[in-house]
Amino acid sequence: MDPATTAQIIAETTVDTAAMDFSMWGLFLRADIVVKLVMLGLLFASVWSWAIIFDKWWRFARVERRADQFERIFWSGRSLDDLYQEMGHRPQHPLSALFIAAMREWRRSQEIASSSFIGLKERVDKVMQVTISREMMNLEGRLLFLATVGATAPFIGLFGTVWGIMNAFQSIAISRDTNLAVVAPGIAEALFATALGLLAAIPAVIFYNRFANQVSRIGARLESFSDEFSAILSRQLDERS
Repeated sequence: MDPATTAQIIAETTVDTAAMDFSMWGLFLRADIVVKLVMLGLLFASVWSWAIIFDKWWRFARVERRADQFERIFWSGRSLDDLYQEMGHRPQHPLSALFIAAMREWRRSQEIASSSFIGLKERVDKVMQVTISREMMNLEGRLLFLATVGATAPFIGLFGTVWGIMNAFQSIAISRDTNLAVVAPGIAEALFATALGLLAAIPAVIFYNRFANQVSRIGARLESFSDEFSAILSRQLDERS
């Protein structure tokens, strides 16, 4: 092949490739239906993951801020009954829910004769453990979705990549042409599916680990408060006996 012919082929290939739309929207429109479904699924997973991330970020920040305020008031020396009445039986964060549940059980016991105080501490401890379990379940809600996206999105994107490459090879076989204009679209679609998989997975993994650490920290805080509050009630029971 003479140099002039080679230059002409290269020029035609460059023109054909440049004429194609390699934007994200163009890649999506040219993609096979299977690849399109993969892209849409990954895009939905990414959007929903970010919605969960922003919601959890705001919620955990609010929980820790209100917990700090509650502990300052609780350890200020105020009467437990006054604090219970002031909170209006409407818990606004896990620590207040734990306090209200324990005080509710404690006040119910005051309506019974003093001889029934036997076993009260065990009942209060049980109520607090149930409340901690319930509050932890509420805090962990929807974190499983982030874990699932972080674990599966790269493989779903890889599936779209493999399917796109298969389509690229089929195009080569049908056209019997291996120039860049034939191969580039399928390869670009495949790489785009991979990129969407990583786009969904990376933030999901990062923030799942962050939120899981925050949940563990709040859980330890609840357990610590439960032990301290149980000790306070135990001292009051000893004083009454």
